[in-house]
Amino acid sequence: MAAPPAAWADLPFFGRDWPEVRARLVADTRKLQPGPDAVFRALDLCPPEKARVVILGQDPYPTAGNADGLAFSVPPGTRLPASLRNIYREMAEDIGCTPPDGDLGRWAAQGVLLLNTALTVPVGEANGHARLGWAPLVAEVLARAAALRPLVFILWGGPAQKLAARTVDLSRHHVIASPHPSPLSSYRGFFGSRPFSRTNDWLTARGETPIDWCR
Repeated sequence: MAAPPAAWADLPFFGRDWPEVRARLVADTRKLQPGPDAVFRALDLCPPEKARVVILGQDPYPTAGNADGLAFSVPPGTRLPASLRNIYREMAEDIGCTPPDGDLGRWAAQGVLLLNTALTVPVGEANGHARLGWAPLVAEVLARAAALRPLVFILWGGPAQKLAARTVDLSRHHVIASPHPSPLSSYRGFFGSRPFSRTNDWLTARGETPIDWCR
């Protein structure tokens, strides 16, 4: 199992909760996603001082081979899941381009924290680790990043919106909230919400470099 990311390793979770969560993961006989080296990929790629945008997912994709440690992301060459296809459809309408594949690591490198509310999932069992013990880590990560600077919170769906509201004072940040991009809810207000241009408009107004979403 991957070691705690150095930039986040002082969070209380890693001294208090991680040993038990790790033991549960090791004892779980089911095939889990993402692989052990990618469990903390979102934190590895986006240390707290570099976070500028937060996108909250739920749990990793349960389809074998899809989860890569970043919310909504898949490995290069993987067929895009329905939610990511809808995200790219909205991006094309909003800013006129999309990335070359489904790996969103290039966003993370620019300060987009792509965090799921559970960092692991058993293959084929959506939400199978929702109660494993990841919630304290997610809360601490959000609180740490939010304390350092004003952020853009892109919150898709009720669960992400409620979690963020419980964890940080959103009045200090720029919030872009809409329905989730899944096929079940995308037509209820996700399409047309323009999260990518709105994020960059806010960053630019603050004198910050916009996110190159199309990389």
